[in-house]
Amino acid sequence: MTQKLTMSLSDWLLLLVLSTFWGGSFFFADIAVREIPPLTLALGRCAIAAAVLLLYVRVKGHGLPREFAIWRSLVFLSLLNSVLPFTLIFWGQTHIPSGLASILNATAPLFSILLAHFATSDEKLTMRRAIGVAIGFVGVIIVIGINALLALGVNVLAQLAVVLAAFFYASAGVYGRRFKTLPSAVIAASVLLLGSLMLLPLVAIVEQPWRLPAPSAGAVASMIGLAVVSTALAFLIYFHVLARAGATNLQLVAFLIPVSAILLGVGFLGETLEWRHFAGMALIAIGLAIIDGRLERALRRMLLGGA
Repeated sequence: MTQKLTMSLSDWLLLLVLSTFWGGSFFFADIAVREIPPLTLALGRCAIAAAVLLLYVRVKGHGLPREFAIWRSLVFLSLLNSVLPFTLIFWGQTHIPSGLASILNATAPLFSILLAHFATSDEKLTMRRAIGVAIGFVGVIIVIGINALLALGVNVLAQLAVVLAAFFYASAGVYGRRFKTLPSAVIAASVLLLGSLMLLPLVAIVEQPWRLPAPSAGAVASMIGLAVVSTALAFLIYFHVLARAGATNLQLVAFLIPVSAILLGVGFLGETLEWRHFAGMALIAIGLAIIDGRLERALRRMLLGGA
């Protein structure tokens, strides 16, 4: 019998850290994409993060894969996990509000539970998991604000781009499980290195950034923050949690990202929390507890204890 993948306390803590790093990516990207074209920004994100991780891999004494078959599979993973979603989201953010982009990005767990159900033996869809994901998704909408949905139907192609990016993220989580025997730093460095190599000719042909005005220091700093914090460090955690907890559990980070973004805004931008933030965060917490099974186990203990 195949053992089901579960989340330990340390996995949940890492997921919270990952959500903080990726929650910050919306701040970085929102600033950078105003002056740096989407493909160029995706290339800068991949290249800088790859350089950081390759240095880390060298310091740790790891080596990059030598087998051609592994590199061939990593090319596909790089397309799913960096090249396509980075480009689609950055392009989408030039046409739709970041709040709506966050909601559409939160569809990743919905795709993940369906893909994992058919592609894996230990991440099958259950009623409990489906209910938890649905409650968490509603919580994301409430946290960001129902008003963000008013933009639905405007710039439909940009919205579809972000949804497609979420689908690619979910697909990458399922496909990336085959690399769990490799160190997470090696996978992350390889994926981002390949992503840089694939994006370079596209940037040269399509956007030709050397012909554009030089971006401001703030835009460049945002791209560096996006690369180092929201990509290099985040990918280390991403592949570590993927190997331990599986694709569906990993994609739950999409529910936590809006919460982290809101809390970062409160902490660093002087924004205030409203009732909908608390209500939405409560629903997200309930949804995650249902998915994890902790709520069900707690209720059983209460009922048995009171019997």
